[in-house]
Amino acid sequence: QVQLVESGGGSVQAGGYLRLSCAASAYTYSSNCMGWFRQAPGKEREGVAAIYTSGGVTNYADSVKGRFTISQDKAKNTVYLQMNSLKPEDTAMYYCAASTRPFCAPVGGPRQYEYNYWGQGTQVTVSS
Repeated sequence: QVQLVESGGGSVQAGGYLRLSCAASAYTYSSNCMGWFRQAPGKEREGVAAIYTSGGVTNYADSVKGRFTISQDKAKNTVYLQMNSLKPEDTAMYYCAASTRPFCAPVGGPRQYEYNYWGQGTQVTVSS
């Protein structure tokens, strides 16, 4: 069964931090990559970070590089997104996704068309 459940969103002031979690079913976690995406109102969905689940290689969008960190706990089938130094422009709905395709965590961040499975999202709001 395909299942991705995000948690950890909330409201924070600029400069603050949040950690998002994505709990996946065992079937979903057997995917090649896990990724985080975000979508702000009126904007297209943007790939934020991704990780190859077997080797642990990660890649990020330039907009979050150095501030966000994606990690995984394979024993828990869980992927995390640690978000530090948050800015108002980070405000968005954040989605966890899984991909079975080979080139799912490229330099520059994930591309949504490479991802098969999606969670429902968790809202992050950063106030100035």
